[in-house]
Amino acid sequence: MGIKTLLRGESKNVEYKLTPPSRSINYTKTAVAFANGQGGCLVFGVEDQTLRVVGIAEDKVFTVMDSISDAIVNSCEPLIIPDITMHDVNGKTVIVAEIAPGLQRPYHIKSLGQEQGTFVRVAGTTRQADQPTIRELTIEGSSRSFDQVQCLGLSITEEDIETLCANLTKTAKDNAEDPSKVKTVTEKQLLQWGVLVEQDGQLVPTNAYAILTGNETVRSVVQCGVFKGATKAVFVDRREFTGTPQELIEESYQYVLRNIHMGARFKGVYRQDVYEIPPDAIRELIVNAIVHRSYIDHSSIQIAIYDNRLEITSPGRLPMGQTIERMKQGYSKIRNEALASAFEYMGYIEHWGSGILRVLQEVRDAGLPEPEFLGGDTDLRINIYRNGSETGSDDGIVTGLRRDSLSDDGIAEGTTSKTNAAPNAAIAVLPSQKERILDALRKNASISISDAIRVLGVQERQAQRILKSLIEEGSAVKIGAARATRYAEAKKRTEPYE
Repeated sequence: MGIKTLLRGESKNVEYKLTPPSRSINYTKTAVAFANGQGGCLVFGVEDQTLRVVGIAEDKVFTVMDSISDAIVNSCEPLIIPDITMHDVNGKTVIVAEIAPGLQRPYHIKSLGQEQGTFVRVAGTTRQADQPTIRELTIEGSSRSFDQVQCLGLSITEEDIETLCANLTKTAKDNAEDPSKVKTVTEKQLLQWGVLVEQDGQLVPTNAYAILTGNETVRSVVQCGVFKGATKAVFVDRREFTGTPQELIEESYQYVLRNIHMGARFKGVYRQDVYEIPPDAIRELIVNAIVHRSYIDHSSIQIAIYDNRLEITSPGRLPMGQTIERMKQGYSKIRNEALASAFEYMGYIEHWGSGILRVLQEVRDAGLPEPEFLGGDTDLRINIYRNGSETGSDDGIVTGLRRDSLSDDGIAEGTTSKTNAAPNAAIAVLPSQKERILDALRKNASISISDAIRVLGVQERQAQRILKSLIEEGSAVKIGAARATRYAEAKKRTEPYE
């Protein structure tokens, strides 16, 4: 890194010291933080607030360089060897101690011990690491993946393994263009991925197994909320989802779609429903949050819908070697190896790092501002800013309709359109929603509208719309009327419901 670049101001990777402090811990803890992160530079001889170059006295330069090197080498564990150089800036000598990203994490101050002496960089400052971060660093330093570590306290049977294999295979077939080409998941495959490990001649579950089965041994929660305005001061609605990754993806995805606007694009006399935020981009970001989050951190994934943006926050610092800049360029760094393998098999992700690139392109094509990526030190937050238009736009799109503002007939209430003759937007009925209801109908003699709402996780109007769609295509039948109304699979109905 050039000296001119180093003098642009303190950042995540640069810290200034006017002179080497009398207590070396004031900079050795920053050296530890750099080694635990993306690396960085300590610059001596520059005032941190004003960036005024004061320099180090010429007769003391080599003595100071030696003392900095000795302090870092002797104080830090594992060993950190800085690359120390001197630079001339307008006739004054500046000393730069460059710290490379460490591979033997976690690094800490010997005298403080690992628990109290481990430091990381957060928003350009050096902070003591908490226990989840230390665990994450330990996993990184051992070149292991947390999800491939045995899940203590969880036992499984052969039947449990068979059930997981069947569920993963079903999801893969549901997501595949040609289900016949999908190979059935086997016990051997789970071992290869690291969902299972062999210990003392027996198969035991890893953390990935717990996550993929929705077992509470490893916390996996998505919190969704709608807020009035641009802050979390006023809640409009909130939901919390638990379960398997497939359930988390579908439920949180549907939640977002229910709470953003839908419009209509017209090409001649033809009409196409469009959401204000591309649904594929929303789904991609939810999938990425679930597969790449830190499961050591017990925080929840948070999906917040504000008046001006959709915000998705994934717990955990970025994996070693990953940065926001590299992520936006398509560089993939996998934190959870077993989950990534299972998600790739199920058709949710690719191993080529193209997910974020697709999100960027889809948002760009929709005419929205480029997504905003924030954090990376303790969590990763991605914002997609909403169009904000409540009336028709110039490209023939009628906006301002929310999925929950529709009447029972699919007619928008209290909205106006740019074209008087334009039909109002209806809520899309997804194939996956139909399949979930059909599955419930196959398992039960009949179901009520309340049962359908619980299975789908949608509002009553949308559940009615999905059931109506199944009836129209001959897959389901309606039995009874008013409050006694039930629904059954068409081929199973033999007598009227009493």
